Amino acid sequence: MTQQAIRGPAGPATRKKMMAMISQLISVPADGVALPGDLVLPDSARAVVVFAHGSGSSRHSPRNRAVAAELRTAGLGTALMDLLTEEEDRRDASTAEYRFDIPLLGRRVVAVVDWLETQPDTRQLPVVLFGASTGAAAALVAAAERPRRTLTVVSRGGRPDLAGDVLPGVRAPVLLIVGGRDPEVLRLNQSAARELSGPHSLRIVPGATHLFEEPGALEQVAEMARNWCEDRLKIAGEAAAEQ
Repeated sequence: MTQQAIRGPAGPATRKKMMAMISQLISVPADGVALPGDLVLPDSARAVVVFAHGSGSSRHSPRNRAVAAELRTAGLGTALMDLLTEEEDRRDASTAEYRFDIPLLGRRVVAVVDWLETQPDTRQLPVVLFGASTGAAAALVAAAERPRRTLTVVSRGGRPDLAGDVLPGVRAPVLLIVGGRDPEVLRLNQSAARELSGPHSLRIVPGATHLFEEPGALEQVAEMARNWCEDRLKIAGEAAAEQ
């Protein structure tokens, strides 16, 4: 594991103060392989956000990295993970055998959650699961498997419908973010939302297509996700204080 100190990005006016952060290259054992990831923790992190990307992407996704940078301005750590090895990714590029294997991807997200619980800097932190495309289904599978550790799930242009029978078992609050010009994915998210038994919200970014490439669209996603996570942390803190 390599580690270096970095400086966090500047946030809105209320978050202008730059935060010192620690960046680590991590390797998480899962299914007999090692999954690479980038873990960044601000000082006094309040939670850690595990990013599960969709098919054809990686932990280097500029969209996930942009959202991760915004979340860190709220004091949230981020773990951008590759759920496939390089060899599996190459094979998937030609056969597509892994990208829709939601049970496998879900197990690997669970492995990341479990690994974080073994690490001194993250074992006490609640976990946010952030999924894009098929990664959203994997995140929901992991949330159902690890309800005690999961603070909330956020889906960006995701395919929560692929979680199937798992959806009613997800107890963590779920935020579904979809582009207004992504009608098929919007329909699938609406269908999946009806299967969720826990708290959930479907937010639409007007004028955005599937990848949120339009000016300002990704910034809206990041703001929605940050505000949602902050609200979930506040609610969890109030509930703990009442016990």
